[in-house]
Amino acid sequence: MKPKYKGILFIIISAFSFACMNVFVRMSGDLPVIQKAFFRNLIAFFIACGILMKNREKIVFPKCRGWIDLMARSFFGTAGIFANFYAVDNLVVSDASILNKLSPFFVILFSYILLKEKMKPFQVFCVFMAFMGTLFVIKPGASGMPLIPSLVGLFSGLCAGIAYTCVRKLGLQGVSGSFIVLFFSGFSCLISLPFIVMNFAPMTIIQTVILIMAGVAAAGGQFFITMAYSYAPAKEISIYDYSQIIFATVLSFFVLGQIPDYLSFIGYGIIIGASGIMFIYNNKRVSN
Repeated sequence: MKPKYKGILFIIISAFSFACMNVFVRMSGDLPVIQKAFFRNLIAFFIACGILMKNREKIVFPKCRGWIDLMARSFFGTAGIFANFYAVDNLVVSDASILNKLSPFFVILFSYILLKEKMKPFQVFCVFMAFMGTLFVIKPGASGMPLIPSLVGLFSGLCAGIAYTCVRKLGLQGVSGSFIVLFFSGFSCLISLPFIVMNFAPMTIIQTVILIMAGVAAAGGQFFITMAYSYAPAKEISIYDYSQIIFATVLSFFVLGQIPDYLSFIGYGIIIGASGIMFIYNNKRVSN
């Protein structure tokens, strides 16, 4: 399988994993956002350690400039998780997911700025289509969505876009995906630890199990998205990350009983259409 198609496959698997994570986070109930994020990243940290030891991977450390990219990936990734979990707790899960899924737009923008990756007009058009579809779901000024959670959700997409661009840069330097996940997860846990020590909220056994499941799903999503951006440029695969919207809608319906309105479904159709057009376009380019 060619690297680009591996990237597409991995990013779709990642999208499903993150959709599961969001549903688990919502199911965990009324717990502090930072506490939820701590358990999410703690599980991911131990899974990353296990994979590194099992595979006996040779860790490729970043070069001098690469450490800046790694710190930026960790900082913005942590901020994005806090913002996303806050949105998930205060909005319908599918709405929170769509706000976070503005990240592919930011990925392409920051890849153009930071990685100097060229964007063809057709690709810009497809991303614009996906963004317009997102507006149908958000319904600005008409849906009555809470302003602060919505803005926080948008911020999570911005942070995720920057973080994933840094992952792409680190992948080009040959830095191990497992090491990126390990470092990011450890960084996030350390940032969260002071709050956990001072403001820990007691959890039931069920809440603990659900958060462990959220951590496992998050680790899977993190590994697959790290692998995806290591295999292919952001402009070719980031749009497929929108598949999380579909997964989140289906899961939230069956698990939480949430049903999006008809405008949201129109938005989903536009986004899926943009993804399909981009896929066909990329296939034609390869065949030619």
